[in-house]
Amino acid sequence: MRLTVFGATGGTGVLTVRRALDAGHDVTAVVRDPAALPDEVRACAEVVQADVMDAGAIEETVKGRDAVLTAIGTRDGRAPTSVCADSTRAIIAAMRTTGTERFLLTSAAGLHAGPGDDPVTRFVVKPILERVLKHSFADMRAAEAVTRDSGLGWTIVRPPRLTNAPGKGRYRRAADRNVFGGVSIARADLAVALLDLAGDRAGSGHVISVSG
Repeated sequence: MRLTVFGATGGTGVLTVRRALDAGHDVTAVVRDPAALPDEVRACAEVVQADVMDAGAIEETVKGRDAVLTAIGTRDGRAPTSVCADSTRAIIAAMRTTGTERFLLTSAAGLHAGPGDDPVTRFVVKPILERVLKHSFADMRAAEAVTRDSGLGWTIVRPPRLTNAPGKGRYRRAADRNVFGGVSIARADLAVALLDLAGDRAGSGHVISVSG
């Protein structure tokens, strides 16, 4: 596949790029600072320095791609932010202009309490997270809403707490509901899930929750 990854210097993004390259995919990594990428990634991926908030500046990075993935997130979950929503709007605008159709947004399972959650998670853990991370959650909800209204072949991917543990190469998933007992997932396994879903058109128009 020809893939474009936004947020490629983050913990999830860089692992996604690495795995995609290992699998033989043609990868464009869109970044603010190319120096933040590992040397082996810069050597193998097409690295483009661009302002993701400027739709015009990123049009060429999404043109002709089989799928576009974003793993952009805020580094301070407790501070007011609009980085996820604003970047998602710009990416979608660029995709509409260029006719690129497949879009994956990395979101978070903590945003939504509902089917699939055990009682403690649904009524205790997630309400606490909502209070502590209200700003970043509001931003991600806005990004999800923009994605749903995009008219693209979108998939919203919701992982639980991310860890830096070694990946197992497998994960659990659930469509339009949370994964029961889904407490955490290694970033390496989230990367596996994102690449699987990028090539899975059956996931278009759905929220896919994943977990270790």
